[in-house]
Amino acid sequence: MVENMEWYRVFYVTAKAGSFTLAAEQLFITQPAVTHHIKQLEHALGGQLFFRSSKGVHLTHAGQMLYTYIEQAMNLISTGERKLAELHQLMEGEIRIGAGDTLCKHYLLPYLEQFHESYPNIHIQVTNRTTPETIQLLKAGKIDFGIVNLPISDKQVTILESWELIDCFITSAKYKHSIHEPLTWEQLIQLPLILFEKGSNTRNYIDQFCAEQGVEMKPEIELGSEDLLVEFVRRGLGVACVVKNFIQNELDKDTFYEVAVDPPLPPRKVGIITMKQIPLTSAANTFIEMLPIG
Repeated sequence: MVENMEWYRVFYVTAKAGSFTLAAEQLFITQPAVTHHIKQLEHALGGQLFFRSSKGVHLTHAGQMLYTYIEQAMNLISTGERKLAELHQLMEGEIRIGAGDTLCKHYLLPYLEQFHESYPNIHIQVTNRTTPETIQLLKAGKIDFGIVNLPISDKQVTILESWELIDCFITSAKYKHSIHEPLTWEQLIQLPLILFEKGSNTRNYIDQFCAEQGVEMKPEIELGSEDLLVEFVRRGLGVACVVKNFIQNELDKDTFYEVAVDPPLPPRKVGIITMKQIPLTSAANTFIEMLPIG
């Protein structure tokens, strides 16, 4: 094995230039340095690679055979460099994102559309999971970053705070009588509640706040997505806790009615999570820069 790969580059440029002098100019080194590199390569390979003539230098038979392979190698290196540049310039590549159904639909989707319009050759893969599952995907290296419901606490993860979310309880006209005045949490838990299933970050957040109020949530129905929560309320099946930001239009149109609770659930935020000390691709960095921060 040749110990110095630079010798091959000097060999390749010299063979193309047909002159030690021209090769030196193209490589920005001296002619003696070119000669020295070629002699080192010839010594390592055990044979002469060039012969001189009045018109410059020419490849020997052994040199010509070697050049055939070195040319392929240099072309592959050049292709690799070009492909890498294309990645940095977002001409190709992939982004892997983890996000829950609700955040994907109401938070992420507009930015996905905007990014795809700007960089149509970047492949986008979105994996829909709960916040705890998204964190595990991130740690397993299966996604580049995640969009999650805060709060979370994990020393391996970097968290950027984004949108503020306001949780509220909503109902249909069937239970409208329950919203004339703010309810206590003791009164609220007497209603037919529809909540996220246990294990989700949103449900954990609600349960923790309820425990601080001295009550325990015992929902009649537990579901896995916000769209289902809204649909069950629409059909008059109870009172659900949803993100107010995402249904404000329907509240304004009196499609649903807000059930006020005192004290209300504190605001929380959407989080953009990445693994500490693991650099992101140019495509992932560019996408995150499009998202609202703070």
